[in-house]
Amino acid sequence: MAIAYDDAEITEFINEINKTVQEHPILVDKYMLGRELEVDAICDGEDILIPGIMEHLERAGVHSGDSISVYPTQHISEEHQKKIIDYTYKIARELNVIGVLNIQFIICKGEVYIIEVNPRSSRTVPYISKVTNLPVIDIATRVILGEKLKNIGYGTGIYRRSEYIAIKMPVFSFEKIKNADTSLGPEMKSTGEVLGVSKNFSDAIVKAFIASGINIPKTGNVLITVRDKDKEEMLPLAKKLFNKGFNIYATKGTAQLLKNNGIDVNVVEKIWEGAESIPNLLQLGKINFIINTPTRGKESNRDGFKIRRLAAESKIPCFTSLDTANALYDAIEDTKTEEELEVVDITEV
Repeated sequence: MAIAYDDAEITEFINEINKTVQEHPILVDKYMLGRELEVDAICDGEDILIPGIMEHLERAGVHSGDSISVYPTQHISEEHQKKIIDYTYKIARELNVIGVLNIQFIICKGEVYIIEVNPRSSRTVPYISKVTNLPVIDIATRVILGEKLKNIGYGTGIYRRSEYIAIKMPVFSFEKIKNADTSLGPEMKSTGEVLGVSKNFSDAIVKAFIASGINIPKTGNVLITVRDKDKEEMLPLAKKLFNKGFNIYATKGTAQLLKNNGIDVNVVEKIWEGAESIPNLLQLGKINFIINTPTRGKESNRDGFKIRRLAAESKIPCFTSLDTANALYDAIEDTKTEEELEVVDITEV
């Protein structure tokens, strides 16, 4: 799976697919840029019970298993939440689901759309069960065996909202998987996940990053190299990092835009040549993290691919989604040390 942004990318992807004989047709979907949400629900054929609505931090296009997931939702209006609950109820009834189902939604230009429906348990069930203290699988099993939700004792509709914020963050093993591209997209690449829980978002995101093994620098050096379509969106984040005291390194195209907007930048002219080349900077530990949005394709001879692989092998965080990079900045903004973060008993959430 891949997202094509223009005709050239379509041609490239089709050629890649057709390197081997295809027994099945190629499925083409329309990509819609928006905020992705997810629900797990239990249905007994009459009523539904939804533990909570989960909001993906990365915009649609990143596999749900690789997205940072936030509960409860932080940016979704009451109107859209009610529509999501209504759609879940209607779909579960129409599909005659007795047990668990998972639905992924997207809000695009003010409208709620459905990405996919899976009439089964999903990887988010343990996560949402922990953070709501709702035993989803136990309830679903009792429903499958014939009990009704209204008689089980947890109510129906949307379950009570927790006062805690819980952030599920994926964990990757790119340093162990040779030649794997670390860029995030429609194909799932994570090998695990961790949880950060707090009463405020910034502490929860800090906990999630720490648990996933990512060091949160308060200052240092950041390498920024993004595709043309992301340059304007990258600017506010680059300004915040610069004002926070980070030294910015950038490849030529990105650096010019930063300079034009009053941001001092160290230009890396040649990616693979010279003492100040990107490989040397990474291998000498001079870069704390990288923001790199891929151009297109998965060819291992591209500079972007090589940068991401070097980062993985050097254990330097490399963010290929601006949404994830913005989440890291939220963690940088949090002034608490690891020792100062409140310990939360998950059984009391």
